[in-house]
Amino acid sequence: MIDMLTDPAALGELFATMLRLSVPLVFAALGGVFSERAGVVNISLEGSMILGAFGAAWGAIAGGSAGWGVVTGALAGGMLGAAFGIATIYAGANQIVAGIGANLAGLGLAAFLHRLTAAGRAAENRVPGFGDLTIPGLADIPVIGKALFSTDPMTWAAILAVPLAALVLARTGIGLRLKAVGENPRAADVAGLPVRLYRLCAVIACGMLAGLGGAVLVLSQVFLFTEGMTAGKGFIAVAAVILGRWSPVGAALACLLFGLSDAIQLRLQFANGDVPYQLFVVLPYLAAILTLVGLVGRSRPPQGSGSFYRRESR
Repeated sequence: MIDMLTDPAALGELFATMLRLSVPLVFAALGGVFSERAGVVNISLEGSMILGAFGAAWGAIAGGSAGWGVVTGALAGGMLGAAFGIATIYAGANQIVAGIGANLAGLGLAAFLHRLTAAGRAAENRVPGFGDLTIPGLADIPVIGKALFSTDPMTWAAILAVPLAALVLARTGIGLRLKAVGENPRAADVAGLPVRLYRLCAVIACGMLAGLGGAVLVLSQVFLFTEGMTAGKGFIAVAAVILGRWSPVGAALACLLFGLSDAIQLRLQFANGDVPYQLFVVLPYLAAILTLVGLVGRSRPPQGSGSFYRRESR
């Protein structure tokens, strides 16, 4: 382990692996930030991610290109987000219970559709995905060159999405209004803002971003859809939102932390073949739990987060 940290080549490999493993989390966590900033606690990221992964696989195969996979993956995640939003924002369903239901629905629906569409043609199910794009010269920079300048387009999209999301929330009218309905929906309503509409749009955007996170798994990493392939990444993204204190940059940094722990556990697996791999697989989840425990009592969500708002009650 120490040798890995002192060797620039090995450190570069570790950095590249960390970044790749963080990209799906970053997309999903950014979605979670938008939803919770608008006042909706959204734990349905896992369901949106797995539906996004299936949608991306189906779209890429049907359309013959990874670009179609990105579109259909985002739409699939957004559809689950819309259903979750209608249930919680308009029907008044408990956000935690609805989130659990949305996760179960997403996992079940993706598995059902996969078995329905892929039965009997496993050899044809390889998904056309993104290849790495290399920028000559910059890719040779020690440690960070390969990770940042010899990677797939979705990684660059994730890197650009973080400052863009921060800019939208902090500097645009839409972002400021979104935060207003999350902090004090009653005051925002009195000021003339359509609270429910803003919240619904934020939740749909959250679903689409989480769907993109699932699409990254299929289009940039494994080029195949398998049932349960998100393996709890949506829940880790929820933890990253809280650890990042509901800010895009903070959530992205938390995702990098979880990506690093995942990259380290992979290295430990290869280096210790005689040790049961389950002992190492648990590391990212353990890191998520420990960091959240450390934040208990020191992190404050948006004031109106988790509350159902009915205009007649103002």
